[in-house]
Amino acid sequence: MNKRGRGGAATPGSGAPGSADHFVTDPTWAPAARRVKVRAPGKINAYFQVGPLRADGYHAVASSYVAVSLYEEVAATSRPGTPATEITVSLSPESSLEPELLATIPLDASNLVVRAALLVAGIAEDPSGVHLEITKHVPIAGGMGGGSADAAATLVACDALWHTGLSREELAQLGSELGADVPFALMGGAAVGLGIGDELSPALAPTPLHWVLVPADFGLSTPVVYDRLDALRLAAGITASEPSQIKAGVLAALRAGDAQALAPWLHNDLQASAVSLAPSLTQTLAEGKSLGALAALVSGSGPTIAFLAEDADHAQALSRALAGLGHEAWAVQGPVHGAHIIA
Repeated sequence: MNKRGRGGAATPGSGAPGSADHFVTDPTWAPAARRVKVRAPGKINAYFQVGPLRADGYHAVASSYVAVSLYEEVAATSRPGTPATEITVSLSPESSLEPELLATIPLDASNLVVRAALLVAGIAEDPSGVHLEITKHVPIAGGMGGGSADAAATLVACDALWHTGLSREELAQLGSELGADVPFALMGGAAVGLGIGDELSPALAPTPLHWVLVPADFGLSTPVVYDRLDALRLAAGITASEPSQIKAGVLAALRAGDAQALAPWLHNDLQASAVSLAPSLTQTLAEGKSLGALAALVSGSGPTIAFLAEDADHAQALSRALAGLGHEAWAVQGPVHGAHIIA
């Protein structure tokens, strides 16, 4: 800064109000906290084929992901002056899930959002501590990737909060360290997933399809569902093949936005094991079909059930009919966009 000695103008170190040095030396000054809010979608698997158990403990899959309009939200608020390892987590009172289900969510370092924030902090030039407030709407342990959506939202929020400037592809690489569904929650839309589900290729799906989701009042552990699938196959003498691609009919129906064409292609290898662990799902699947759903399947590892509807009006009518039988039922559409900043 150049000195200005004429006319009583402020000079460096004078502490005069309005000078840069006034703010640097004022012990009461602190950088303001910043807040970024991000929304990320849950997903359903319109097609899901599972290969045999591999030596590394994983299964290769061939999946058709569809992001749907049931969202998680994460608000990240910086904590200036604190180290980047100071990460706290809370649940928003605006969460729509039952309190007893919300009580099962860990708010410590075991939550994926903490791991996601730490990954971005490891790249950022000047990260601070952060508070992460999660608004939960996607069923917990419901086969819809709610935890993965939280992690994806956190990656986007912390990237914006700390100005790391990561591309969506770089964020997806970080997300793959957290779980196979995280990269898709970042991408959104529709995609084919190969490998363990993290090798993603966008699928053309320009016209939204309409679904009705029926959550359960319990969760299913994904590893337990996979273990049961292996056990059922062993007992039946079934040797699964390595999946390399999803059926062409699935992609054609998504591209056309044709619910009638997609209906016969809906498939999930994990459905038998989910139903084996939770037999009540059989009745719910049958009820939805009897009420006019074009098709039905357990989403991912379950226990959320997805019913395919003809259009938006059909989805609303079907959700009302299922509610009349005592089910919680949500009409949604997809594909929708992946994780994005909303505030």
